[in-house]
Amino acid sequence: MCYSALVRAEHRDYERLFNAKISIDDYLRLFWERGQGASHKTPKAMDDAFRSPRNAVEAQIRDLISSYRAHEAHRLQKELFAQTKRLADARRNLQGKVTKAATESARIATDKINRAKARLADLERATPKDTDARIYPGVYAPVLVVEDGQRVIKPMRYQCRPCGKPATYDRKYPGTYNARRDNLERFWRGQFGVSHGIVLATAFYEHVARHAAEGRELADGEVEESIVLEFRPRPRHDMLVACLWSNWSAPGESDLLSFAAITDEPPPEVAATGHDRCIIPIRPENLDAWLQPSGRLEDLYAILDDRDRPYYEHRLAA
Repeated sequence: MCYSALVRAEHRDYERLFNAKISIDDYLRLFWERGQGASHKTPKAMDDAFRSPRNAVEAQIRDLISSYRAHEAHRLQKELFAQTKRLADARRNLQGKVTKAATESARIATDKINRAKARLADLERATPKDTDARIYPGVYAPVLVVEDGQRVIKPMRYQCRPCGKPATYDRKYPGTYNARRDNLERFWRGQFGVSHGIVLATAFYEHVARHAAEGRELADGEVEESIVLEFRPRPRHDMLVACLWSNWSAPGESDLLSFAAITDEPPPEVAATGHDRCIIPIRPENLDAWLQPSGRLEDLYAILDDRDRPYYEHRLAA
């Protein structure tokens, strides 16, 4: 399964490349809800795209992001203070007597201090990094869809909750950030042929067994080790990743826009690393037919078959 991807997280890229318009109300709601305590996670690159607003609503979003970052910085400073005190207490106890509890407390405090410092540095950093646009399950990304004949960019969570299903589906089916091609007419029947989108991705990441990635059997006594590989298309280009999406709503609950990337059997070079699934990038000439499905499932399967087929080179992810 594609558990992580490097995407184009800036809505202006989609506007420029696809002559699309931003669904500004959906973006505003996302950042407003996050400011009210919702656990919405967004990649840094998505937030940074509003540094230079073009209108009053984008300025409002920029201010919501700034307020959230200030709140996060304050929370992290409090966490640093608490964990620094915890570490000092543990070290003092260890000077008197080495105990398992004090050793574990020192380890946990050190880990939390390092994470808090890294997160603080990230909040304050102005220089962009590649990783600013990396998404994981539960993180939002821009998704290109068509509404009323117009290409629209909507922010959606990378883990789809199908319409009509309870919110508990997120826990019951934690793998719904991917939609298997062989399950499109069963689990995904409410979305396949109905609500399609694409996400622009430049790379994807997979967990594989080290020995499989190295093309060998486990050695005697060797314990299987999981590693993460980064796959990039060669030649390098943006991939139009085929997705399904849902606009979920329920009484008394906040609406949720969410999506899943469609996956299929992998090409030989991906399979050779020990992984059994791969995203499906569609060809640009099939974009309109994919985003506005006719209802004929055989036509949609033909688009998935007639996919962009680069060679995927891989390396150990940083």
